[in-house]
Amino acid sequence: MRSSYIWAAVISIAIGGWLASGQVIIGGQGDTDPATGKPATDGTLAVEADAATTAEDAPFRVRVRTISAIDRTAEFKVRGRTEADQRVSLRAQTSGLVEEIPVRKGDQVKAGDLVCQLEKGSREAHVLRAEAGVAQAELEHDGASKLSEKGYAAETRVRAMKAALDAARATLKEVELDLARTQMRAPFDGVVNNIPAEIGSMLGVGDVCAEVVASDPMLVIAQVSERDVGRLHAGMQGTARLITGDTAEGTLRYIAPSADQATRTFRIELAVPNPNWELRDGVTAEIAIPLDTTRAHRFSPAILTLDDKGVIGVRTVDEDNRVGFQPVKILGNENGAIWVSGLPENVTIITVGQEYVSVGETVEPVFETAENTSGAPPQ
Repeated sequence: MRSSYIWAAVISIAIGGWLASGQVIIGGQGDTDPATGKPATDGTLAVEADAATTAEDAPFRVRVRTISAIDRTAEFKVRGRTEADQRVSLRAQTSGLVEEIPVRKGDQVKAGDLVCQLEKGSREAHVLRAEAGVAQAELEHDGASKLSEKGYAAETRVRAMKAALDAARATLKEVELDLARTQMRAPFDGVVNNIPAEIGSMLGVGDVCAEVVASDPMLVIAQVSERDVGRLHAGMQGTARLITGDTAEGTLRYIAPSADQATRTFRIELAVPNPNWELRDGVTAEIAIPLDTTRAHRFSPAILTLDDKGVIGVRTVDEDNRVGFQPVKILGNENGAIWVSGLPENVTIITVGQEYVSVGETVEPVFETAENTSGAPPQ
């Protein structure tokens, strides 16, 4: 017989004998003295049981902090973009060849400056002929009037001469207007944004020669929801922060009286001075408008919790160290902290452990110090 079989039989017999003796001790459950391995007879187990019971009855420790309300000036913020105050396309009111364009793209123009000149052609001759017609009609009307005063001409002839004079004057005004329309001038102070026409090109009535925009003041426009539009009114001061890094102060000059049918939002316009034309049209911007100053509390959003009904708030501790719950309204966030309303002027809130206690429970508050709050988020 192999030796391995012999050893296996010996080990099996030894294990069977040990099990038959009944000396089986389950780890951690024997009533023995840890030092000697003998059963404890000095009441140690009873003392440890009493200590465990006392620990269970002790109040739960929570970290707390007393905070006070401070003044907060809320800001209404909305994203938008810049937009020129005025924009117009200079369209030809008479047909003709483009004879001169004395400006270039980007040039600043004043109201009345010449932007496009069409050829005058025979228009000046038409004006001279109309002027001669007016002079002839005036002579005939004066002669008929004098004859009528002496009784040599009928009143009807005088009236006919007056009608001819009026017609001649109307013709003169018409050809003078047609001549003036060959000069296309800037309607306001602005910048030439585009010139689609070229010298020598033919413009028909309604064709665009140039586009002029006015950027002083520059408008910063945005769409405001129906929930927030009631917080604004014309005349409020605001700040526009452009994506380019520029900042400008302005006045809220317009709030749409009706909502956009597609988005149900209201257009607002913040007018900011732009005397040097530094602010450009179509740049993304953020409008910030200060609202009323209110009393509020500021702390880390990690302190917030929910009650059994799902209401958001904070758990507090009163003078008797009993836990309470105070619902709050979130007003906004700033630099990792939130602003809330709805709390008493001074209140002690639980900052750590609020999720492990319930309303009415007595706790052991531990007030925050520099040591136990190191590394904590902004509160």
